[in-house]
Amino acid sequence: MKHLTLAIALGCAALTAQAADKAPTVQQSKMAICNKDAGDKKGDERKAFMKECLSAKPSDGAASAASSTPQQQKMKACNADAKGKAGDERKAFMKECLSAKG
Repeated sequence: MKHLTLAIALGCAALTAQAADKAPTVQQSKMAICNKDAGDKKGDERKAFMKECLSAKPSDGAASAASSTPQQQKMKACNADAKGKAGDERKAFMKECLSAKG
């Protein structure tokens, strides 16, 4: 019985380690982005936002800005504002711009 318990425990540990090595799926990544973008929203507002965000198709460059997530729109705006900046100056600007509320 001890050997069976040990074998089961080792098998579970191996599966857990294997699962930790895998990269997140597209859906898991999308969930993380939508969760971050949802910010302080609560209740029905958050539920509606998450539903729309998770059902949005990934942009292929031809899609309009309206189909982008708010984080993608913010990244695009910050990138445009960062023109002419390079190195540490650009890095600091992007950090500040992307972390700004609203």
